[in-house]
Amino acid sequence: QVYLVESGGGLVQAGGSLRLSCAASGRSFSDYAMGWFRQAPGKEREFVSVINWSGNSSYYTESVHGRFTISRDNAKNTVYLQMNSLKPEETGVYYCAAGAIGLFFVGAPRYWGQGTQITVSS
Repeated sequence: QVYLVESGGGLVQAGGSLRLSCAASGRSFSDYAMGWFRQAPGKEREFVSVINWSGNSSYYTESVHGRFTISRDNAKNTVYLQMNSLKPEETGVYYCAAGAIGLFFVGAPRYWGQGTQITVSS
C-alpha cells in the first residue's frame, strides 16, 4: 500500500504560479512512477503529467507543455508539480497518483491521493 498526501494548492491569479507537492509513505516510493491528474468542475478527471521511477523520463498532456514541470526526490519520497502561467480553466482538484507508468495513460494508476484544490482567478 502507498499513501499519498498532496499539498500546495490554493488560490492564484491567472498567469501566476503554484508548486504542488505529494508526499508518499508505505511501500518503496522509488518502485513507482508518480504523477498528477486534475478534475475541473463538471468534467472528467484528466491526466496532467507523470515521471518514471528514476526521474529521467517525464510526460505531459499537451496543454501544459512548457508551463508545468514535474520532478521527484526519492530521498524525500516526494513528487512535485511546478505550475506556471496558470489559466482559469485549470481550476479544479489536482490528484497525485502512483503506479506503473503505462497505467497513467489510461487513467488507472493504482494509488491515489485525496486531492488538493486549485482555483485560478481571472
